[in-house]
Amino acid sequence: MNTPVTLYDTTLRDGTQGEGINLSLGDKLRIAERLDQFGVDYIEGGWPGSNEKDIEFFRAAANKTWKHARIAAFGSTRRVGVLAKEDAQVQLLLDSLAPVVTIFGKTWLLHVSEVLKTTPEENLAMIRDTVQVLCGAGREVVYDAEHFFDGYKDNPEYAIKCLLAAQEGGAGHVILCDTNGGTLPNEVAKICADVREKIRVKFGIHTHNDGGLAVANAIAAVEKGAEQVQGTINGYGERTGNCNLVTMIPNLQLKMGRPVVSQESLSGLRDLSLFLDEVANQRHDTRAPFVGESSFAHKGGMHVNAVNKLAKTFEHIDPATVGNHRRILVGELSGRTNVFMKAREMGIALDEKDPDTREILQRIKSMEAKGYEFEAADASFALLIRRIREKTEPAFYLQEYHVSMRNSPVRQYQEAEATVKILVGGEPFYTVAGGDGPVNALDNAMRKALATAYPQIQNIRLTDYKVRILDSNRGTEAKTRVLITSADGAKEWSTVGVSDNLVEASWLALADSIEYYLLDQKVSGN
Repeated sequence: MNTPVTLYDTTLRDGTQGEGINLSLGDKLRIAERLDQFGVDYIEGGWPGSNEKDIEFFRAAANKTWKHARIAAFGSTRRVGVLAKEDAQVQLLLDSLAPVVTIFGKTWLLHVSEVLKTTPEENLAMIRDTVQVLCGAGREVVYDAEHFFDGYKDNPEYAIKCLLAAQEGGAGHVILCDTNGGTLPNEVAKICADVREKIRVKFGIHTHNDGGLAVANAIAAVEKGAEQVQGTINGYGERTGNCNLVTMIPNLQLKMGRPVVSQESLSGLRDLSLFLDEVANQRHDTRAPFVGESSFAHKGGMHVNAVNKLAKTFEHIDPATVGNHRRILVGELSGRTNVFMKAREMGIALDEKDPDTREILQRIKSMEAKGYEFEAADASFALLIRRIREKTEPAFYLQEYHVSMRNSPVRQYQEAEATVKILVGGEPFYTVAGGDGPVNALDNAMRKALATAYPQIQNIRLTDYKVRILDSNRGTEAKTRVLITSADGAKEWSTVGVSDNLVEASWLALADSIEYYLLDQKVSGN
């Protein structure tokens, strides 16, 4: 059986060094608990010597019961010329009460001479002394050999001496760090093979993604004997980020046969990725391998036709293995199978050979030629199908609308107002409403007009509003595509509108949103 690989997560420390990543104490504790439930072996909570928030994290962590993970505190080797037992930063690591302490030390002679301003011998003593003191206090010690690959390429003998110093001090793991992220996989493999021959202690890998190779480099290291992989969820980290554990885990377990987490945990991988993005207030990468919304999305007609017959023809794994699912996209490259499978995905019975399917496909292609996009607008797609197949009557008809803006820099106010005239069951409704902007005012006026006939629309709230200029070379005559996401507390749906007028495009998307909601309520009997 292949040797298991331990996971060392540094999202709470190295990940927060990424631009735009800021976590509160509560955020860090929530994330740590979720990582523990998932089955991560080590969770690096932060650097107790750097800020009060990290000190508070370790105080809280010491009072929690962790099901699987061991909590690690991060710090550096002792200062130049100071004994480790007398170094205040080393004492803070011990005071954290973390059962694991990870320290980094210099491995590249360039850093020893130019950054530490000390001798190669003193640097080795700093590594050995610090590890000995921490191990003597009963802590499991992980030594991160900072800039190891650059240091090795500069002076292989000295780089290995740094690892041996940590080994002599009693470190449980030495970690080879590609701190600048510029090493290639073949270099990582060659260097790791040499390390494996020259040290007795277990070694691991810590890679950065500056060359886009963090995961590839970690895989190369595992193939040459690395037994621990350090990284972050969703690849958060300084500059271009760290090794993305969300990509690394399924590659290790599904592709390489290296046990990492339980199958139950693996099936929750996408949820973990989404959870981290939500807590960190980041947009989820729709094209992320394994867990992205587009990871198992099929659009080309020939591809969709093949997937419908045998999924593995265009899918490298079963999406459910990592908690994802197949999506069939509909667009200008679609075939009838796309429409058929997309409808089935949404619970709409549609015969692939039915004439309506051909009409739906032609309508989609015609609308996409005008700038529509249905990949992220499932509700508009569902409405289009029902309008063609079921010949459904609209819940309301627009007669006219008017939107105006008043902006007074002198009196320092801005106001939008919209009037809407619509017909509901042949009865006219005429309403006026204000708003923060023209779209908000139009939305408010439409809701007000429909509230008497359809009081349930008060449950709807607009959760996202995106605008894209389609042909910017036309200047103010350019077409605009508006994508709106709405929710009622129980479900969420998206609609699209396109026009050379922003307000008109917004109206089309808003009208579709309400139309879809009312039809869905009718179908479900609510």
